[in-house]
Amino acid sequence: MPCEFYIRDVRWSPGDRERDAASPLLKDVTLDVATGEFVGLIGPNGSGKTSLLRCGFRYAKPHAGQTTLDSTDIWSKPPRWSARHIAVLLQELPEDFGLTVEQVVKIGRTPHKRLLDADTHQDAAIVARALDDVGMRQASDRMFLTLSGGEKQRVLLARALAQQPDVLMLDEPTSFLDLQHQVELMRLIRQLRVTTLASIHDLNLAAAYCDRLHVIANGAIVASGTPETVLTADLLRRVFQVETIVDTHPVTLRPRITLIHPE
Repeated sequence: MPCEFYIRDVRWSPGDRERDAASPLLKDVTLDVATGEFVGLIGPNGSGKTSLLRCGFRYAKPHAGQTTLDSTDIWSKPPRWSARHIAVLLQELPEDFGLTVEQVVKIGRTPHKRLLDADTHQDAAIVARALDDVGMRQASDRMFLTLSGGEKQRVLLARALAQQPDVLMLDEPTSFLDLQHQVELMRLIRQLRVTTLASIHDLNLAAAYCDRLHVIANGAIVASGTPETVLTADLLRRVFQVETIVDTHPVTLRPRITLIHPE
């Protein structure tokens, strides 16, 4: 069942807690993702997007603050609990698992099984449904290595769905994908309606598919809201240091961003 996800007053730095207390990388960050929302995290390179996601999926422990899933502090639970409730899709594509597509997706069932437990009919049904959701059921017997970048990303999303997570956390999910597969993946994530927080580099994709956006700059959230309220020429100038024209897309009616290239 989808859940509400909160990050409250999170402070974090990659080095020593005491040494970095005065200048943390993440500065009292607070954001939320409501049940079933697709929320984008946008900001310049080095602004703290990936670090914040890592604090969110229990990879990096904040020096201060709290991350909760339906009021449960994720750091009060063992890692296995987090793996059952939060699925992660990172931007790096593995070169080769040495496994078939179906075997890769079955890895998603691991948090729900004890050591040496055999796969069950229920596991098989969940894996099949995840492959159906991403349109890769017909490729279940193919070697993961033989897939295109877009196909690999869809299979890794299926692996995440096989975890049956309450929350999806995605770090630049469209990196290295061509335009067609970027659009297909974003559309698919939106259609799933799983509570999702994703760092997104392409602002037009974020505008087209996200319900809300959080903007991070220099380790702090500087704006939150719908794409229509957040993506203004003034904010893009302040945060990204670029001049833009922001108008309305004639088909989607979402904000459309056009860069102004100086001569």
